[in-house]
Amino acid sequence: MPQFDQNEEKAFIIEKIKERPVNKKKLAQRTLLTAAMAVMFGLIACLTFLLLEPIISKVLYPQEQPQIVVFPEDQDEMAPEDMLSDSKDEQNEDSLLSDGEELPGELAENIFSMDSYQQMYASMSEYVEELRRCMVSVTGLHSDVDWFNEVQTSKYQTYGVIIANNSVELLVLTKYEPLEEADRISLTFFNEEQRTAQLKSYDKVSGLAIVGVNLEDMKADGSDLMEQISIARLGVSSTKSFVGSPVVALGTSSGLGDSVHYGMITAQHTQQTLADRAYSFWITNITGNDSSDGMLFNLRGQLIGIITNNISGSDYENMITVYGISELKKTIEKLSNQEPIAYLGVHTKNVSKEAHEEMDVPYGAFIKRVEMSSPAMVEGMQIGDIITSIDGDKIDDYSDYSSKLLRLAPNQTVEIIIMRQSQSGYKEIKFNITLTEVP
Repeated sequence: MPQFDQNEEKAFIIEKIKERPVNKKKLAQRTLLTAAMAVMFGLIACLTFLLLEPIISKVLYPQEQPQIVVFPEDQDEMAPEDMLSDSKDEQNEDSLLSDGEELPGELAENIFSMDSYQQMYASMSEYVEELRRCMVSVTGLHSDVDWFNEVQTSKYQTYGVIIANNSVELLVLTKYEPLEEADRISLTFFNEEQRTAQLKSYDKVSGLAIVGVNLEDMKADGSDLMEQISIARLGVSSTKSFVGSPVVALGTSSGLGDSVHYGMITAQHTQQTLADRAYSFWITNITGNDSSDGMLFNLRGQLIGIITNNISGSDYENMITVYGISELKKTIEKLSNQEPIAYLGVHTKNVSKEAHEEMDVPYGAFIKRVEMSSPAMVEGMQIGDIITSIDGDKIDDYSDYSSKLLRLAPNQTVEIIIMRQSQSGYKEIKFNITLTEVP
C-alpha cells in the first residue's frame, strides 16, 4: 500500500479557487438598462401625477368657481324735461293759490337762501364720500436693473372703479397702459388700505383692463374692508337727456390725485371708430389737462363715463372728455369674465342719409380702413365695402356692427355679406370668415 507523507496529503486536499473574470460589456449594459428603467419609471410617475393631481385636488379641495358677470342692458330713462313737466302738472293740480296770487314773502325768501346753498353742497360732499368707496388708486410697479447693476423701480399710477364681486375675486375696471409693463400691481382703497392685485384681462382697442383681488386677501389681518367698500353700478350714456345732465368727476380730473369736480355734460363729439368698435365721446365743462384721469358719475351713484385724453380740439382742448359707458358695457362684461374678444379688423362709419338718397349707397357699416394682416384683409375685404349682414343679422350702421361682433367669439366662422360698388352699381358679395382674437 503506497505511503503518503503528511505534506503530500495536505497538498492533495487544497483546491485553488480562481475568480471568475468580470464581463465589463454585460455590466455596462445592465447598468444602462437599470438607469433607463429608472428614468422611464420616473417619467411615468410624473405624467400620472400631472394628469391625476388636478382631478384629485378638485375632489379633495373643491374650489368655488367665479360667477359670470352680467351687466343689464340700457333701459329708457325719463328725460329731466319730462319729469319737470309732470311735476308742473301735479303742482298745478294741487296748488292752493289762485291765478295771479303770489307766494307769501317769507316763503319766497327762503326758497334759495344761503342755508339752502350750504345744504346742497353738504349733500354733495356726503354723496362724493359714498362714491369714493367704489374708487381705487391703481399703481403699476416695474423693476429693472441699470448699467450699475442697481435695481430701479418705476411707478405708473391710474384710477379704477370696483365693478363686480364674482364670489372669488373683487374686480376693478381701470386703464391698461399704465399696467402694460408692470411686475406688480397695488391697489389703494378709499381708507388708504392696500392690497396686491393681478391683471386678469385687457383690451388694447379700448385701452381698458380688469384687475382682481382675491376675496381672502381682502380679509387679511382681520380687516373688514369688504364691508366698507361699495360696487359701482353702470349707468346709461345714450339717452337724449344725457347732454345737460349734472356729473361728478373723481380721480385726477385736474391733474392732481384724489380730486373732485362738479359739472355737466355739454356736448357729444362725433363718434370715434377704432378697429371693430364705435365709441361716443362726451364733452364736459370741467377743466382738465393732459394728465386728467378717472371716472365720471351721475347723481344717481352710477358710472356713466371714463375720462380719456384720446381726443382733442381747439374748442375743448382744456375740457375733460369721457368715453360714454353704454358702448363699453359689453367689452367690460367680456373682460370681467375673461372671455376673448373677436377680431375682424375693419374701421367703419355710417352711410349718411344724403349718400343713400342721392347716390343710392346702401345703408350699413361703410369700411373706411382695413387693418394689415387682419382676417378681413386676408379674405379680401376692401375699403369702400359696406357690411350689411353678419350671420343673418342686419347691419344698418357701425353701432350694429360693433355690437354684433362683441357677441361673437374668436375662431368662430361667420357669414358676412357686403355690398361692393361696380360699374353697374352695388353688388352683393358673401364671405365666410374665421374670426381671430384681438392682437
